[in-house]
Amino acid sequence: MNTAASEPLRQPNISYEPNLETYNARRKQRYEALQLCSTVPTTLPHGFPQRLESTLAWDVTSVKKEYNWVYHLTDTDVQEIDVALKYFRSTNGNGPLQLGAINVETFPLPTLRNTLRHISNEIHNGYGFKVIRGLAVQAYSTEDNIAIYAGLSAHLAPARGRQDTIFQGKPADVMILHIKDLTKTMDVQNITAPAFTSETQVFHTDSGDVVALFALGIAAEGGQSKLASSWRIYNELAATRPDLIRTLADSWPVDDFGKTDKGYHLRPLLYHHRQTQTSPERIIIQYARRVFTGYRTRPRSSNIPPITEAQAEALDALQFLAEENAISLDFQPGDIQYINNLSIVHAREAYTDSPTQQRHLIRMWLRDPALAWPTPEALKQGWTRLYEQVVPEKCVFPLEPFMRIPVINKPQGIDK
Repeated sequence: MNTAASEPLRQPNISYEPNLETYNARRKQRYEALQLCSTVPTTLPHGFPQRLESTLAWDVTSVKKEYNWVYHLTDTDVQEIDVALKYFRSTNGNGPLQLGAINVETFPLPTLRNTLRHISNEIHNGYGFKVIRGLAVQAYSTEDNIAIYAGLSAHLAPARGRQDTIFQGKPADVMILHIKDLTKTMDVQNITAPAFTSETQVFHTDSGDVVALFALGIAAEGGQSKLASSWRIYNELAATRPDLIRTLADSWPVDDFGKTDKGYHLRPLLYHHRQTQTSPERIIIQYARRVFTGYRTRPRSSNIPPITEAQAEALDALQFLAEENAISLDFQPGDIQYINNLSIVHAREAYTDSPTQQRHLIRMWLRDPALAWPTPEALKQGWTRLYEQVVPEKCVFPLEPFMRIPVINKPQGIDK
């Protein structure tokens, strides 16, 4: 009897915090084993490109030399934004602003709109990211700042994705999330995502097409945003480790953290879109490390299949190749950072707040139907939860940071 064959599979030695020594040891061991195994594929999956040639496949040197990723609002732009805000207020009555009603008609930007449409094209077809700078956040209330943020974004990518489906215990489409360190105001046992801490956040993607981050405040020290081209990472793996490309394109057990009866679902982390008459060839990487490793008080569920050693190596390869090819962006108060969530992985360095200076970002998940990439089949259900049947009357834009306390085995809405 083969007792080894009957032993249950075990989760590899991997945690949310990447460990370079563990990764190098695993990489060396697996590489040596692969050399002895003549059956291991040495080619890419059928139809996958050997190399992607595009500005979206930027490296650190080229992007710093060739691309100005900051658009500075002009005085005319700022005046036009003020006029649009006053117009929106005039159509809203005397009560709280109905921020869900913001669109290109209710927040008109007749001149700035052309610039914002150009920026959307840069995000989808250029280098994949842009920063809009020059909003004087201190001159506005929180409500007005959010209105301006939503108004600018409506011209750039008009479809807003819901961040959650419950607010204050009632059904609602929650359209923004406050990214802030809540460890001093909440029980740390309830904090299950690094967005609500001041810790390092490893490379990952969010949900949706475009991730927008608006800086209401910045940290006293640290907190740099880090971006890396997933197309650049693909090119390096395709050239050196085609077996890991195959691993990424296979199905992975994604932890649902008790949100569904089954506890997990299967999907790839890497998708290939062949060239068609209407769209070019593309690859898309979508993943969050913590759904494969667990995080803090939310460990990876024990009743779902573990990831494999190959998948553990692939996760670390994504992380460390991203680190090698990343640029750092310093937020300034009022900055809005837009990134193509389908072509870029992002991370955050650890930071320190002070009593007078605290990092506070507001996140939106956006989509521009005019320029949107085709959504891979395995992601369509998730994208539907984000973007379909979002109506202004149900939209909520919380003015203060909050985090819903998770309840095991109950639907938790969108959790990234």
